[in-house]
Amino acid sequence: MAHFAKVKDGIVTKVLVAEQEFVDNYIDNEAGEWVQTSYNTRGGIHLLGGTPLRKNFAGIGNIYDAQKDAFYSEQPYPSWTLNETTCLWEAPVAKPTDGQIYNWNETNQTWDLVEE
Repeated sequence: MAHFAKVKDGIVTKVLVAEQEFVDNYIDNEAGEWVQTSYNTRGGIHLLGGTPLRKNFAGIGNIYDAQKDAFYSEQPYPSWTLNETTCLWEAPVAKPTDGQIYNWNETNQTWDLVEE
């Protein structure tokens, strides 16, 4: 079985699990195209060591960029930039890796510690 994303105007509207033959023969009255996606692909890496497909697993509301042949989420904050290699959004400041929980503060351009 494989995963397929329904893409209309560059936006993922549905994701389904099916055999390629089903998708090829499916009578679909909704506009858009079915594009295969990989549940095990994130940041251009296949998590199980296989061949990555389209940079990231597609989710409803995600963007499909046909020129990049990649799925990625909407830009989370205006200051973040899309990494062209991974198609993941990156903050202008690296997130701390000390094991604590942080939220991005767009106004101050900082990672703020979440108080428990």
